[in-house]
Amino acid sequence: MPNSKQNVLIIDDEPINLKVLNNILKDTYKLTFAKSGAEALRLIEKEQPDLILLDVMMPEMTGYQVCEHLKQTTLYKSIPIIFVTALNDAVDEAKGLNMGAVDYISKPVTPAVVKARVKTHLSLVDVNELKRTRLQIIQRLGRAAEYKDNETGMHVMRMSHYSKIISLAYGHSMKEADALFHAAPMHDIGKIGIPDSIMLKPGKLTSEEFCIMQKHPEIGAEILGESDSDLIELAKIVSMTHHEKWDGTGYPKQLKGENIPIEGRIVALADVFDALTSVRPYKEAWTVEKAVEFITSQKNKHFDPELVDLFVSKLDKIVEIKNRWKD
Repeated sequence: MPNSKQNVLIIDDEPINLKVLNNILKDTYKLTFAKSGAEALRLIEKEQPDLILLDVMMPEMTGYQVCEHLKQTTLYKSIPIIFVTALNDAVDEAKGLNMGAVDYISKPVTPAVVKARVKTHLSLVDVNELKRTRLQIIQRLGRAAEYKDNETGMHVMRMSHYSKIISLAYGHSMKEADALFHAAPMHDIGKIGIPDSIMLKPGKLTSEEFCIMQKHPEIGAEILGESDSDLIELAKIVSMTHHEKWDGTGYPKQLKGENIPIEGRIVALADVFDALTSVRPYKEAWTVEKAVEFITSQKNKHFDPELVDLFVSKLDKIVEIKNRWKD
């Protein structure tokens, strides 16, 4: 059976220090040891640790240099690093934290402190991994809806980026804009519940077929259900409201104006722009100019007029995304 213990790499050029930390942590974690920065980097390439305890004052390559190297490497920059050092000046501590370390333990170490700090930061690693997993599940569910549609994965990628750009322009924080970026791929998840005969029909839908198609926002909300996850709740809002229109003629609830959540208004604009400028089996791609002209004509009708103006003001960034994520 594989070792399920979390892996802690301890880097120190003094054997006695390695022995002390080994005695403190050996019963709880899988431990790996390195007596130099160069040796540590070789070990990390072979097996990425869950956390690193790092001495500062080492010959040839200091702990600061090791930390700097890891934080500049995409593959390793998320590994939490705790400096364990005899340097206890506030300036030294600040330097280590500014370089990306998560904590600072002074020598001589206290067993209870070492255990507590290591446990805390490994718990945070678990939380971050859970967040990454949740995001991946959300993204894959968004991809699932594409198999019921004539759209592509690039559509979802582009409209998510467009949504983030508009969100930031509206004045949302980076955290809020990132949340919308991750929720936007779920906007059409409800299409999973629409019959293939309607979803894949090459021609125009009949009025009866369109009524069935209009149920997909509510189906999406049912799929997402009740959740204690803020991200899932946001995805549910987006699913339910991205087909509402500013003048109240949208669906499924005929919400009007600011009664439509801002996230739904943003995704509506991003979704329509990408649909217009993309090739579909039933249409050619519109030029950016033609699409912008149409969207502008829909101020106070389909779209929030303020968002349209913000969209146009960020058109250079929008076009950059469009060109980067081509079908």
